[in-house]
Amino acid sequence: MTTEETIAALDRGEIRVAEPQGDGWVVHEEVQAAILDFFRTRQMEPREVGPFEYHDKIPLKTGYQALGVRVVPPAVARYGSFLSRGVILMPSYVNIGAWVGPNTMVDTWATVGSGAQIGADVHLAGGVGIGGVLEPPGARPVVVEDGAFIGSRCIVTEGVRIGAGAVLAPNVSLTASVPIIDVTGADPVEHRGYVPPRAVVVPGTRQKEFPAGTYHLSCALIIGYRTESTDLKTSLNDALREYGIGS
Repeated sequence: MTTEETIAALDRGEIRVAEPQGDGWVVHEEVQAAILDFFRTRQMEPREVGPFEYHDKIPLKTGYQALGVRVVPPAVARYGSFLSRGVILMPSYVNIGAWVGPNTMVDTWATVGSGAQIGADVHLAGGVGIGGVLEPPGARPVVVEDGAFIGSRCIVTEGVRIGAGAVLAPNVSLTASVPIIDVTGADPVEHRGYVPPRAVVVPGTRQKEFPAGTYHLSCALIIGYRTESTDLKTSLNDALREYGIGS
């Protein structure tokens, strides 16, 4: 496919930057390369949408009614992103190459970065920042799997994968190097770049020695796991109350 054909196929959801394969995810380098080439070959153009004016290289996505997607002004999705049926965009932003699954809520001022893969029945709460990854080609984008709940002002970047049904409490910040420590057993179990399915995660710190003294660095703590009896539609507070943290 040409670059233009690749971006059009992304926009229609016929291809993806990355997709599940077995227990993991496979990244399509040629699709990432096509997006980068699209940026290089496009020229800046002014665009007017009602009272709004834009000046950019990439057109805006259109055809929401046919897609069955609700878009609340002034939410923006770029051409080359895909929104599945039942998605709700509150005033938010979805970048090129992103894929958003059925019945997912992208809440107010949340952002979904280039190539990010968001599953079905996910809730990205207010102010969530999902990072974008396009280069180097082959780098895994951020993945949020089905049924996850990402709390307000969380940041997830650098190809971190959030397992299905996981719950991130507000203000959790995850990069590829931030320790995600399971403290539910007798001994801590550390993950990097991966939150296991149905884990309940809160912000934490851990001590580290430096020449100037002992300081606390950010980490994330897995304090429990969603039970099978817990409805996936339950609120974040309900999930946290199970572990004595919710209000």
